[in-house]
Formats: sequence, C-alpha cells, structure tokens
Amino acid sequence: MLKGKKARFLTVALAVVLAGSVLAGCSNKSSAGGKKVEQVIRYNLGADPKTIDPGLNSSVEGGTVIANAFEGLLDTDSKDQPVAGVAEKWEISTDGLKYTFHLRKDAKWSDGKAVTAGDFEYAWKRALDPNTASEYAYQLYYLKNGEAFNMSADPKATKKATADQVGVKAVDDVTLEVTLENPTPYFLSLMSFPTYMPLRKDVVDKDPKGWATKPETYVSNGAFKMKEWKPKDSITFVKNDNYWDKGKVKLDTLVYKLIDQETSYMSAFKSGQLDFIEAPPSQEIPNLVKEGTATISPYLGTYYYSFNVSDNAEKVNKDVAKVLKDVKVRKALTLAIDRKEIVESVTKGGQRPATSFVPRGIAEAAGKDFKQKDYYKETADVEQAKKLLADAGYPDGKGFPTIEILYNNGQGHQDIAQAVQDMLKKNLGISVTLRSVERKVQLTATNSHEYQVARNGWIADYADPMTFLDMWVTGGGNNVAGYSNPEYDKLITAAKSETDAAKRMTELHQAEDLLMNDMPIMPIYEYTNVVCIKDYVKNARKSSLGFVFFKDAYIEKK
Repeated sequence: MLKGKKARFLTVALAVVLAGSVLAGCSNKSSAGGKKVEQVIRYNLGADPKTIDPGLNSSVEGGTVIANAFEGLLDTDSKDQPVAGVAEKWEISTDGLKYTFHLRKDAKWSDGKAVTAGDFEYAWKRALDPNTASEYAYQLYYLKNGEAFNMSADPKATKKATADQVGVKAVDDVTLEVTLENPTPYFLSLMSFPTYMPLRKDVVDKDPKGWATKPETYVSNGAFKMKEWKPKDSITFVKNDNYWDKGKVKLDTLVYKLIDQETSYMSAFKSGQLDFIEAPPSQEIPNLVKEGTATISPYLGTYYYSFNVSDNAEKVNKDVAKVLKDVKVRKALTLAIDRKEIVESVTKGGQRPATSFVPRGIAEAAGKDFKQKDYYKETADVEQAKKLLADAGYPDGKGFPTIEILYNNGQGHQDIAQAVQDMLKKNLGISVTLRSVERKVQLTATNSHEYQVARNGWIADYADPMTFLDMWVTGGGNNVAGYSNPEYDKLITAAKSETDAAKRMTELHQAEDLLMNDMPIMPIYEYTNVVCIKDYVKNARKSSLGFVFFKDAYIEKK
C-alpha cells in the first residue's frame, strides 16, 4: 500500500520535495494590504478512505490522512530519514534486538491528555490481536512473539503467544522497551508507519468500529485534528493546538477532497477550487508537464493485476477459478500484455514497464539495484502466450470462459483495463468484461478474495525488497491473490532472520523467482508521481513511498 521511512542503513534516495513550488518558506502572513493570507490547502485525496484507523488502514489514501493526524515514535525529514517524533531519543542494543525509546514529556493528544508509552503498547498489541483482524498485522511480526500472538487463534499454528509475551512494554509513561525477533536494519523506518502509531485505549475500546469516523472521537496526536467528515465529499482537518511542535505548523486548515474522476478534479484544480492534485488525466500529462503545471518524480511502487487463486475463488465463479488455478493460463495472460504500449500510449506519465514485481530503485548493495532481471519482455510475447494457452487446453481461446476485471473508479484505471481487455482478445481470443467500483468496494473485494482478476497497486513501506515480497506469504493480510507456496514462505522467513546481508538478498531473489514463476500477479508498470500543485503552496512534501506531508506546508501570497 503504503509509505514508510528510509532507514539510515539504506543508500537509495527516496523522498522528493516537489521542485520549485515546495522548496522555501517562512512567514504565514502576506504584506498585501496588510491582510493575512488564508492558511488553507485543499488537496484531492482521490477516494473516500475505507478507514483512517491506523491499526486497520491498508491504503495510501487513508495513510496520508493518518500521517498528518498522528505522529509515531519517529517522524521523517525531507529526505525520509528517521528523526525524533514522540520519542526524543532512543538506544539500540549491540545485538540489534532491543530498542529503548524515551518519549518527550510535552507530547499530547488533541484533547490535551499526555501521550504515554502505554498508548504505543496498546496500539501495537491491538493491531496484532487476531480479533482486530488487521490486514497489516504482519508488519508487526518484527516484534518478539508478534506473529505467535497474531496466530494464537489459528488451530494450525505451531507457535502461540499471549499479548503479555509480545516484545513491547511500557516501562513507565515515557519509556518504551521494544524487543525484536531478529535484528532488523530498517526497524527505525517503521516507527512512522501508520500501524505503529499510538492509540488511546479509552477512546478506541469505547467504540472500536466508529471511533475513527467522527471528529469528536478521532483523537490524534499529530499536527492536525479532524473537524468534519462529509462522506464522498471531503474530510476537513484543522491545526492541533495541543501538538507539541505546533509552533512549526503554519496551516490552519487542511481539506481533503474525495473526487475520484480525473477530469473532475483536473477541472477543479484549473478553476482554483483545488490547490494540489495527483494523477491528472493521462491525455493531458504531456502538455501539463511541458507548460510546468505538472511535475513527474519517482514513486517506489508497482501497478499490477492480481489473479484470485484463493480457496474462495470457486465461490465467485467456478469456471474462471478452474482456469486461473492453472499457472500456464496465468503466464499466458501475463505474456499477452504489451506493457510498453500501455505506458507510452495510455498512462503517459513516465512510467516504466514492470517486468518484475520489485521495481527499480531499491538498493541491494552500494551502487547495485535489487532489480537485476526481466521475467518477461516489455512488449507482448504473443507466440509464447498462445503456446501456453494451447498447452493448458484452450487453443486460440476456444473453450475459455469470459473473465471479469475489477478496478476502482477512475478514467486512468479504466483506460488500462480497456487496453488489457483489447490485448487479451486480440492476442489470445479471450473475452473480458470490466467492472468499475468505488475504492472502498474494490479494497473489500480484493481483501476478501471476492473477484476474478483485479487491479491493484503496491507502494513501498520502506526501502527494502522485503516490503514487496513478504506480503505474499500464505495467509498474509495484504495477500490479495490468496497465493500460497510453502517454499516461498520458508524463504521469506529465512530472509527475515538472516544477518548476512548478501545471503539475505539471495534468499529474497529466490523468493521473487518463485513468485514470478507461479505468477499469481500480473505486474503492469512501475509507478511515477505526477502532481499538479499551485505555485503558492509551499513545503508540501510528496514522498516516493506514497504519502503527502503537510506539517511544514503553508500558503504564500496568491
């Protein structure tokens, strides 16, 4: 999904501070007629978030809201380097297994109560609790006994643990001790990840399902607090006057608009109703970039389609489930797609064809990118695709059932789906129907494996190949394909405990080899950030790991 923060151990440059329009700044006042500039930014979030509960969220949309409303133990600077957040200092044991965080005493919640170490312990254990059913629970498996506690309700689990045995403990109100299963070089990077945000037990336990939907109960500890949520229209946040670092927050109001149609939010941007949008209509991107209205920057993620190979697939459509369980079919469908044509003629945003699942931009070692191979051509390999389909028993598509592609609303997603539909028909003789739904519906359908083929995307949570690979372990919360391969699981487990960096990378390469050989997914392209931002918006930061940060943003004289 999501964003993470770059660890000090990693060498790849990850964050992009939007050029020109986001570089400078100080005063939040204008000298024009002595009038104060209205400090309001209207940013198009692009979809009504399924949830903005830090423990339950798994989308970039929800994550952006959370990242500006909450603050973790650590925050990030303009280059996505971990810096002090709620924790003002910390120590790491020589073996890399124990972290001791010391919280600042002036950290407060939006209702004025103190943020305590217990708030972090509660939030982390809540996300791991099997009753919470957090899709991102596995992101806390780095904690000692984290996985064992999360799997405690599974009768097949070989190792189980209680909440008290999980490696996080509030020693006192301002000291948090964390014990890991294995040394994890990028652990500090995770401390600003949504799932690791603190939560108030008294607030959440009182209304577990509804607390994050109402301004009066959405108690947060970051730069902004919720004022109003109008479903399918907007979510409004205002400056949190109880935030410990409020002196650096210049914005008074942050409005997230929830417009999912590209032409609509592009029109709103041009008319001045929006100050900041992403992913403008693809047909307009070349001219927008040429005239300087849009900028293109790195985005560490992969746009892909998933095949439903889960046990639930037959309940959706028995005939389609049967064909998709055949790896020859999945490979045939994947090889029939011309990714080069899609990025050049459809998306037009500087994307690169995805010929692996882990994209370019993640360092394996100094000067060496993890992506070292192409698992198939950038263009369609029609001959091989036809052969595979024939070997599976469907020569020229004869006898192959009509399949449905599910995607969330948006002209861009529709254009790609239509291109894929046309390519499968032309190259393999396969008929495809398309179904567009709201983002919430798409997330629910994919997470519950109630689809046939679906559009998906994954943005790195941190700058390591693991963020793209551990999601595909059996039963993983973000394993939308329902993929399962015991050998793959073993490689991921081994890589998570491996202290030899070179051997660890070898295990991750072997895991990706298995994933791309089994092909439960169809990578389409490597993301880029295409953004349009008004020149009076300063210091809004878009990370190449997904989220937009507004803590330091302000409006200059228009």
